[in-house]
Amino acid sequence: MRDLCAQVSQQTGKTLVLANDNCPGQLVISGDKEALDAAIPLAAERGAKRAMPLTVSVASHSPLMEAITADFRAVLDNTPFNAPAVPVIGNVQAAPLTSAAAIRTELGDQLTSTVRWTESVQYMRAHGIEQFIELGPKDVLNGLIKRIDRAAERVTLNNAESVKTFLAAHS
Repeated sequence: MRDLCAQVSQQTGKTLVLANDNCPGQLVISGDKEALDAAIPLAAERGAKRAMPLTVSVASHSPLMEAITADFRAVLDNTPFNAPAVPVIGNVQAAPLTSAAAIRTELGDQLTSTVRWTESVQYMRAHGIEQFIELGPKDVLNGLIKRIDRAAERVTLNNAESVKTFLAAHS
């Protein structure tokens, strides 16, 4: 996909980058609309099962977000953070963040960097993480984890009752 992005960027003179490596078979690109419009049919020609534009308001995880990076980093600099009490795996580096400064840097870098979810999950699995718990209304991340490593145990807690049941079973 990076090759496709580079080719389209060169042809159009517009920005196009890999924004998200979500799981095997699911990549998201981001950039100028003209470049995206040119890339979609090329992705399909190269064997993409689905190539479609997403309804989003900004070019997340791309250099086009650079214009707001300084302001966002200023907010982060004024936000109190503590060193993590449990391991936190960042999606830019796909590695542990061990200090408040590392967390600040990673959050700021998220605006313009590729989300390396596949590598983040693989890192966790390689370091002994067996169970993933997703808190939220859906199970999107657990669906991605299943495609990354089917042996990973996945739990979705999407309402108060499921949280209570889980906590009761694990107390």
